[in-house]
Amino acid sequence: MIKISTLAKIRTEKAKTLNLQRKENLAGYAFILLNFFGYIAFKLIPLLFALGLSFSDWNFVSGLKNIKFAGISNYSKLFSDSVFITSLINTVIYGVVMVPIAIFLSLLFAVILNEYVFGKGLLRLAFYLPNVSSMVAVSVVWMILFLPSYGPINQFLSAIGFEKPPRWLNASSTSLLSIIIVGIWQRIGYNIIIFLAGLQGISKSLYESAEIDGANGIQKFFYITIPSLSNTMFLITMLSFISSFQVFTPVQVMTQGGPGNSSSVLVYYIYKTAFQYSDIGYASAMSWVLFFLVFIFCAGRILVSNRKKE
Repeated sequence: MIKISTLAKIRTEKAKTLNLQRKENLAGYAFILLNFFGYIAFKLIPLLFALGLSFSDWNFVSGLKNIKFAGISNYSKLFSDSVFITSLINTVIYGVVMVPIAIFLSLLFAVILNEYVFGKGLLRLAFYLPNVSSMVAVSVVWMILFLPSYGPINQFLSAIGFEKPPRWLNASSTSLLSIIIVGIWQRIGYNIIIFLAGLQGISKSLYESAEIDGANGIQKFFYITIPSLSNTMFLITMLSFISSFQVFTPVQVMTQGGPGNSSSVLVYYIYKTAFQYSDIGYASAMSWVLFFLVFIFCAGRILVSNRKKE
């Protein structure tokens, strides 16, 4: 009888535990349900709708009833579209140049802020402000700074001996460079905050041991700081490249893709195709090409990172 009652108690406790787990699971699902419906309504359905539109010919002004199936013509058109190819190249150049420079500068500033500067909190806020500022307002300010004749940047260059300062936004050779400079300036603050969080997780005993062994500051930086920040570096690299493929506001405000198409990037050309030329099908096809570019980069970066860990 004692054994039977003990088994009954165990079964009762297990049943109570299972009921509790079910209630907790239901509560968890209830909390995420609204977000789940929001994801379906505002992300998944538009994503699938855009995929369908990429195989169609549609001017959105004419209404949904005038959507016409176009097969793969929108995708085949991409290979002969010189503006698309230029925009794609500019997007890649923007990411390849902006991301490494922004990461290097932000890491350098983060190390200095973490160790050698008084008033760290105020400086962190100052560095982070560009990341939360209105990009439209920031772009207008940089337009003034880049003015060829009266801009502060060219006035400074003239003052230190440059006879012909760059024309920045007004020249095909420097318009994309100007956008890259703005991107670096805007991205550094966010990267610094992430790097500072990573730096504070590095044990000081590692640096103390290195000092005992006679390591100098540069050696400690390359053999302790950078390896310890590998996961942080991976995160920042991924986020920075994804952000670089989505650059739009500085191009729209400062250059409108010009002069010519020298500063046109993919997102701006997609916007221009969709809302100025009203070619939603072709714009959707370019959007999916951009999606696959970002996906391939992220997947490749994750595979490389996993192989290094092995």
